[in-house]
Amino acid sequence: MYWTLELASYLEDAPWPATKDELIDFSIRSGAPMEVVENLQGLEDDGQPYESIEEVWPDYPTKEDFMFNEDEY
Repeated sequence: MYWTLELASYLEDAPWPATKDELIDFSIRSGAPMEVVENLQGLEDDGQPYESIEEVWPDYPTKEDFMFNEDEY
């Protein structure tokens, strides 16, 4: 299983929180590449919903990861 920013971007509009099956269904209906579906199928399924993309891909970059000073613009 591997994630890239491009693959993860297909889940940004997912209906969070969502279970593994709901995420797979969403990715198929939204036309995401098969790599996204395959990555989701590789997730552990303990029956608990995932609250955000960070739970699916812990290394997902957040706003704080970028050195951007909003006050300058």
